[in-house]
Amino acid sequence: MLSDIRIIEIEALGPAPFAAMLLADLGADVITVHRKESSDVPGKGESNLLDRGKRSIALDLKAPDDLAVLKKLLRTADGLIEGFRPGVMERLGLGPEICLEIQPSLVYGRMTGWGQSGPKAAEAGHDLNYIALSGALWYASPPGQAPFPPPTLVGDIGGGALYLAVGMLSGLLKARRTGTGTVVDAAIVDGSAHMMNLLMSLRASGAFESARGQSLLDGPHWSRCYLCRDDTYLSVQCLEPKFYRIFLERLGLADDPEFSQQFDRDCWPALNERLEALFRTAPRSHWVSLFAGSDACVGPVLTPEDAAADPHMAARSVWLDAGGRLQARSAPRFDGKEPPRPGPSPVRGAHGAEILAELAQLPD
Repeated sequence: MLSDIRIIEIEALGPAPFAAMLLADLGADVITVHRKESSDVPGKGESNLLDRGKRSIALDLKAPDDLAVLKKLLRTADGLIEGFRPGVMERLGLGPEICLEIQPSLVYGRMTGWGQSGPKAAEAGHDLNYIALSGALWYASPPGQAPFPPPTLVGDIGGGALYLAVGMLSGLLKARRTGTGTVVDAAIVDGSAHMMNLLMSLRASGAFESARGQSLLDGPHWSRCYLCRDDTYLSVQCLEPKFYRIFLERLGLADDPEFSQQFDRDCWPALNERLEALFRTAPRSHWVSLFAGSDACVGPVLTPEDAAADPHMAARSVWLDAGGRLQARSAPRFDGKEPPRPGPSPVRGAHGAEILAELAQLPD
């Protein structure tokens, strides 16, 4: 889908390389400018899963000759992705004004936690800090427990990398239409707050409360995970009454008067306890078999390794082993075709000679 797009990625951590990997998965020619030496980046000298499908050149951007190589490379680029704190690229002589002067149609993607402006823009932070401030962390765990979401998914990936990718694609469409580039300010606090709009719409309708554990998705007995006898977990989320009825029928509780009051918040704590005790009486495999083929909206909580072996996931070839690494294929899919197998992850600098040879063909 993006085979005629070239993205230059300046090596960083987390959401920026993930966004570049997503674009590479979709066919873009992503060239990662790796550091020649770095103690800060995991896997130095080794291939990194987030570099899959990319090409690599190792440059010291503080060295004039290497900086000149990058600037020449920008002449061939449609987009640039960087993930530094505000001001770092400017100090390297690679701020947006300079890069857009070199390539006026360039889409300059900036990935940060706090954004390019605001009181906290220059401060350090991590995924949990960003989504805590944005409001996205608030409903992450049941009441009485400290909020803790799946690591990186809500902030770095959801509110960061995916919003950066959307911003890059939007900028690329504009550049193709007008010939004019743009700067994308992708901040995790912005994106993760924006992700909350679905819940905010539910709050406006009265279906969601500010207090944790009092709303349709974070409090009732039919919207949570349960521990089974074999110490594995089962997910339950039968929100709609027609699905809730199927859930109760499979459990033999369809005629139980306590369970008939699905939306009575006062009943939820006691019904939570009853289902906790019930699901503890049998292993997860029993419950999965009991609900199989139904619309009860019940399913196992799997590790990535177990998910790879699940019949549905295996039928769609979602997970695969590539180069000895378990990884998920690209998403979304197009025209009903199976996603391509991920390209290999290069060792840093692996394509340096190849890229320099390409640049040598450009006029000075």
